[in-house]
Amino acid sequence: MRLPSWLAQHLAALRAVLVLTVLLGLAYPLALVAVGRLPGLADRADGSLVTVGGRTVGSSLIGQSFTDADGNPVPRYFQSRPSAAGAGYDPTATAASNLGPESVVDTLAADPADTTLSLLSQVCARSKAVGELNGVDGRRPYCTPDGVGAVLAVFRADGLTGRITRVVSVNQAAPATPFVARWQGVPVEPARPGADYLAEGGIVTPVRGDAPKEPAVPADAVTASGSGLDPHISPAYAEIQVARVARERGADPTAIRRLVAAHTAGRALGFLGEPTVNVLELNLALDAAFPAR
Repeated sequence: MRLPSWLAQHLAALRAVLVLTVLLGLAYPLALVAVGRLPGLADRADGSLVTVGGRTVGSSLIGQSFTDADGNPVPRYFQSRPSAAGAGYDPTATAASNLGPESVVDTLAADPADTTLSLLSQVCARSKAVGELNGVDGRRPYCTPDGVGAVLAVFRADGLTGRITRVVSVNQAAPATPFVARWQGVPVEPARPGADYLAEGGIVTPVRGDAPKEPAVPADAVTASGSGLDPHISPAYAEIQVARVARERGADPTAIRRLVAAHTAGRALGFLGEPTVNVLELNLALDAAFPAR
């Protein structure tokens, strides 16, 4: 007996669902699991975990912080680059900050804990902290000495081209002392938390300052990677940390540099990307060669 056309169509659809479920829901995942168990692939399939003495200490593919319980950098270790993934290197929240070059004005609140920093102020604060930790010049263009974006809101009589009537250092909340006392003859005021000087007609004016053209603190020390999980730093960032690590471990800086060189990978295929240093592997090599005193 011939089935009605509507029933035949439903049965054909059901057969297709069952076949695709078996192929894509069972056979394909199981095949991938089996491939992941092949010699040489098993470690990578499990996340490229790094173990020491039978204890998992991290992954060679996912970065991690080397800080104490209070979040302060542990001086005897090389430090990783910043992370915007969750609270830091959270593989379940991989992400960038989504802030771009126009993010230069902070949102100041009466409670400093509620203040939202612009990308510029984040970079300035990180550069200052990295400079102090490693004993190098942490100054950067468009940053104040206290580590926020050196940005003014300049008010003019006719809005754009008239005489300057008022100037506010928008990222320095009162009672802070503005990074410049006067701007084109007009006294500079600190900002009031909660005020929106741009909505009031202020013209955003970043001020470069006297920082060196090439900052001592490299870019990867002050910016997060796109994923927030990058396990590498640049050789330049590793270099400014050598003296600190050598001092903390009582080692010769030349020996520390040799370890850095041994854990520096060149460009992919010889021309793609930049050389990188895997921070976890370098720190493990440090612990083996120069145990903490």
